[in-house]
Amino acid sequence: MDTVVTSAADTPGSFRFLHAADLHIDSPLRGLSRYAGAPVERLRNATRRALENLVDLALAEGVHFVLLAGDLYDRDWPDFHTGLFFRAQMVRLGRADIAVYIVQGNHDAQGTITRELVLPDNVKIFSSRKAETVQIDALGVAIHGHSFPQREVPEDLVPHYPVAVPGLFNIGLLHTSLTGASGHDTYAPTNIATLKTRGYDYWALGHVHTRAVECESPRVVFPGNLQGRHANETGPKGCELVTVTGGQMEARFMPLDVVRWQQITVPLDGVDSLAQASQTITAALAHATLGAGDRLHALRIHLTGRTALHTTEAEQPGTLEAAVHASAQDVAGAELWIEQVQLQLSSPIDRAALAQGDDAVAELLRLVDDLAADPAALAAWTAQACGDVLHKLPAEAKGDGNWADPDTLKALLMDAESTLLARLAGSGSTA
Repeated sequence: MDTVVTSAADTPGSFRFLHAADLHIDSPLRGLSRYAGAPVERLRNATRRALENLVDLALAEGVHFVLLAGDLYDRDWPDFHTGLFFRAQMVRLGRADIAVYIVQGNHDAQGTITRELVLPDNVKIFSSRKAETVQIDALGVAIHGHSFPQREVPEDLVPHYPVAVPGLFNIGLLHTSLTGASGHDTYAPTNIATLKTRGYDYWALGHVHTRAVECESPRVVFPGNLQGRHANETGPKGCELVTVTGGQMEARFMPLDVVRWQQITVPLDGVDSLAQASQTITAALAHATLGAGDRLHALRIHLTGRTALHTTEAEQPGTLEAAVHASAQDVAGAELWIEQVQLQLSSPIDRAALAQGDDAVAELLRLVDDLAADPAALAAWTAQACGDVLHKLPAEAKGDGNWADPDTLKALLMDAESTLLARLAGSGSTA
């Protein structure tokens, strides 16, 4: 994908390596059974297939070593099959004389994985007691690493890393939250200034699941996880391919995911016919999957805007979701699975004008405004109106929302209002 060339140490050798992190092999995917037609086995095996792609890439590119910056697993294995699968992939690399260097992170820290397998000789796991250095004189490389001793590591590990070995290309392998990232717990926090004190040329980080180049000199990179696992881990996932030649470093992102998650927003403002909506949705899906047809696309679709189709949906719920699925069938050159369709549509009815009236509709709209402006009143009103119904709803009916959350309740309130207005518009009651 992107290529970056920067100055590196004056090394006696030339070499190539892969940097990956957060494999989360066999990460449990919960709730898939509620999706009719979901490609369950392909989704559950995606993390394994992505690791196979990593090994295939290492073999094809002839890299000298692979760096894995933590969280190979999601805590303890349910059985030995997970560990045996990982070991088999390491054996493939070993047969090609490709070394693998690993630091353990919060999910696979010492003691978290209770089952044990002896790994092949080409695999080195850095100590959890202290920082270690592996020096590869033939390549002119020094790799420094420190595994997590336990899941909770609140202190900065970087000051315990040794300073750079003079005359070599120095790599720091570290699992860290850095200065913090949304959606990720804080582990081994540090910052760019502290990383620079070690004098390394490349910091191979792990933990944050979104790819990010935090610094160019030295190059500090989160490669992101190898395979997205749900609708919030979107976009291309993969690893970094780094080539060092004559004091120059070239880095490229290499996508390896076999299932690509995306969230797509399709505006339907002014779209008043189902045929026109279908054309708009099909075009959006085709654009989102363009050039990446060799994998399964798992898509969450958000339909938004002021449209008369809001009335259509209110009169016949499920119409627009079916239209999305039909549009997915019409996209050529890519395999699509619609994980979910979310509607954020509003009626073209002039709500402000209706609220100024003195009829029951105006009174209803004013009540909605009062409740929307007061989260405590909305929670109390919901509890009184719904009783125990919310608590008794099955998980598949609740969806992903937290129904105790004020924003969720407000969204439900506004959706109920929109549905009612659409039905009134369909019956001519708001004219």
